[in-house]
Amino acid sequence: MSPRDFTRPASLQGAIDLGARKQALEAQARREAAAAKAAEGGGPATPAAQAVIDVTDETFATDVIERSMRTPVVLDLWATWCEPCKQLSPILEKLAAEAGGRWVLAKVDVDANPQISGALQVQSIPTVLAVFQGQAVTGFQGALPEAQVRQWLDQLMAALAQYLPPAPEGPQAAQGQQPAEPPADPDLLAAERAVEEGDLDGAAAAYERLLARSPADPDAKIGLAGVGLVRRTQGLDPGEVLRRAADDPGDVEAQTQAADIEMLGGRVEEAFDRLVAAVRRTRGDERDRVRRHLLGLFDALPAGDEAVAKARRALASALY
Repeated sequence: MSPRDFTRPASLQGAIDLGARKQALEAQARREAAAAKAAEGGGPATPAAQAVIDVTDETFATDVIERSMRTPVVLDLWATWCEPCKQLSPILEKLAAEAGGRWVLAKVDVDANPQISGALQVQSIPTVLAVFQGQAVTGFQGALPEAQVRQWLDQLMAALAQYLPPAPEGPQAAQGQQPAEPPADPDLLAAERAVEEGDLDGAAAAYERLLARSPADPDAKIGLAGVGLVRRTQGLDPGEVLRRAADDPGDVEAQTQAADIEMLGGRVEEAFDRLVAAVRRTRGDERDRVRRHLLGLFDALPAGDEAVAKARRALASALY
């Protein structure tokens, strides 16, 4: 999802856990209901109804993480002294207004909000980062012309299309309204409650029930893979695991554990590259073990994720 993608920051993925989706959806629904009520009464629009919002260290969890559970959020990290930012920000604001609520632009002044910029490990500005369901999915750095920014946004929305409600048409589109979403599956809600309570076994069982009825359900696939990832990394010392993997590239257990640590920390491409390299080094049962582990990590991300597509091509090359 070019131009200039970069790895998801570990801190961003750590900002929510596997059980956060239900709480976030409920909070977002309350804000949207308030926005609709205000619009009907002619009152001022709430932040949920705005195409462009200013985000602070205090509001990041609500305005970005929670909001991204339902709507893609594009972060614009800028500063008043940054000349390229002054070129890029108006382009993003214009495109956000044109989007009609399909995505939201969240502007972050990095000087005024050091916690956000530090957590996201911002190296330079302007930096643009797309966030969906609590994860950074793609981004770019530097000021790009409008045509390239528009292309990047088109690619982003195409990749996320299967996880979003269809764009409204006719009167709904004219009024900027979204079609109503179906209620959440009971097993999905049960899984999320179990995760919130620390019951990983219960969560896995609920996700498995949902998959038995709907084998292609993306939430259940991602949730079950995430539970497995948490299970496998419990009790591990990340530093020790990564040292062991670095000392012995041929240790398959160390390589798979290190990939889990990297994946859970948001270093997705590093985890995938590690296991693809291990596939190249191994043969027979060990190679198959690494291959299956890598495929399991793929399930922890949306099917359209560019990192998954890239790693699948690399895996095919390594195998054949």
